[in-house]
Amino acid sequence: MEYEAVIGLETHVQLKTKSKMWCGCANQYGSEPNTNVCPVCLGLPGVLPVPNEEALRKTVLTGFLLNCEIPRYAKFDRKNYFYPDASKNYQLTQYDKPSTANGFVEFELNGGISRVRITRAHLEEDVGKLTHFDRTSGVDFNRAGVPLLEIVSEPDITSADMAYAYLNALTDILHQGGVSDCDMEKGMVRCDVNISVRPVGAKELGAKIEIKNMNSFSGVRRAVEYEIPRQIEALKRGEKLIQSTRRWDDVAGITEQMRTKEDAHDYRYFPEPDMMPLAPTDAWLAEVKALVVELPGARKQRYMRDYQLPAGDAEVFKSNVALGNYFEGLAKQSKNPKAVANWIINNLLAKLSEANEQEAAEQAALGVEPANLKLLTLADLKFKPEALLELVALVEAKTISSSAAQQVFAEMFATGKSPAAIVQEKGLAQVSDTGAIEKFCDEAIAANPAPVADYKAGKLAALNSLKGQVMKLSKGKANPALVGEILERKLKS
Repeated sequence: MEYEAVIGLETHVQLKTKSKMWCGCANQYGSEPNTNVCPVCLGLPGVLPVPNEEALRKTVLTGFLLNCEIPRYAKFDRKNYFYPDASKNYQLTQYDKPSTANGFVEFELNGGISRVRITRAHLEEDVGKLTHFDRTSGVDFNRAGVPLLEIVSEPDITSADMAYAYLNALTDILHQGGVSDCDMEKGMVRCDVNISVRPVGAKELGAKIEIKNMNSFSGVRRAVEYEIPRQIEALKRGEKLIQSTRRWDDVAGITEQMRTKEDAHDYRYFPEPDMMPLAPTDAWLAEVKALVVELPGARKQRYMRDYQLPAGDAEVFKSNVALGNYFEGLAKQSKNPKAVANWIINNLLAKLSEANEQEAAEQAALGVEPANLKLLTLADLKFKPEALLELVALVEAKTISSSAAQQVFAEMFATGKSPAAIVQEKGLAQVSDTGAIEKFCDEAIAANPAPVADYKAGKLAALNSLKGQVMKLSKGKANPALVGEILERKLKS
């Protein structure tokens, strides 16, 4: 019997706010343990939560970004469970009345567009962080109460690669939308993976196996690649799979069972008595909707359509919004957007990377911590953006050769001088005077009888050797296209 996988993801994303969800404590990573806490964070008796409006705004903004419906009634609930990192012995979350519902994410996969439906994106609070030592464990409540968005997908995912592509598309949207920094190294994104298998063509889902607390997308992909065959092999051996929770051992490359899975009623959900329901007004929703940005996928397609960029170029600008905006500002003024893109991707990025490597090394030598390094950005460039347009125009007008243009760009980057000034200062203007080039060609032909004989004998590649000699005689200034034309004419006469 053939089996197929059915996968749903629960992605937990910390929202980009200055303070926590229910109090004024800092939402800040890297502080000393238990310094960003207060009676509300610690769940002390008598405290009352006050919702963070920015977190509510970013939740609804996420709903708009993910094509969700925004209900006019939402509420918070208590999810009751005991665990050392949950100071209140319950978690404030949204259960049956979330702030967003019924959306979707579209993304590229295997040359086509895939869609994963979103059940809901609901708001809740993060819990503390446990650290295990040799004989003891410690809990840091700095993270407790940080606004957390749980984005629950429908079981529309069918493979490890699809799960990986979905997660990257989702976090691209949230990051570019200003909802979260999505820094996985700081724990801002975690993921639970729900996997079941069933006979191909069957409608009923198999037993749901949940893999908890995945903290990297590559880990998700590897875990799914392991878990699907594990379940299929178990069924083929006649075993019965039961709903359960497993953990991923990234070193061993296996999943291990933790416990049989609780159902919703095990958490004894009930409405949060200390908080009013949410009823967003038309005016407030319009204010939030105005914050919606162009989605990354749509941005890529627009670059390909409006500027005739190949998919690879458009992907670079899709992933780097600042760079994309820089390109677009110039492309709108250029008759050749592809040439502008080439200079930005192949030259500007390389120079920035090179300069930042040097800057990082110099700052490190002075004892600057990696987290405090100040690196160059587009705003720090010494030349104005329009200088790139000028450089492209000089190349297209054959005023300078492509090799000379590289020299001009390097000087622009280093000094901020205009391309025209650099060309004049360094004498880089290309020679297109026919008489002058003919003289160089005659000298090259006279001094190189062997390549001349080879060319006349039918070895057309010998022409390149003669071109090289002409360029050497002209100190690289001769127009290469004109050199080729003149050489061919003279050698055939």
